[in-house]
Amino acid sequence: MCLGVPGRLVKVTGTKGIVSFGGAKREVDLSLIEKPIVGDYVIVHAGFAIGKIDKNEAKKTIKILKETFTSL
Repeated sequence: MCLGVPGRLVKVTGTKGIVSFGGAKREVDLSLIEKPIVGDYVIVHAGFAIGKIDKNEAKKTIKILKETFTSL
């Protein structure tokens, strides 16, 4: 199973960026994203931002993930 996780882009440096996942920050490759901008919400899989996502959809997904993983 593959899982893409939404996060908020907090820094862009060329084709690399820093994405915040509820406070945890990771460097990701942004080469698959067209015109990444700080504040964008992106879906990250295997270290690559693979697409942008609407802020409201990202927040819904983040909420569901938190509920799922805190109940395990």
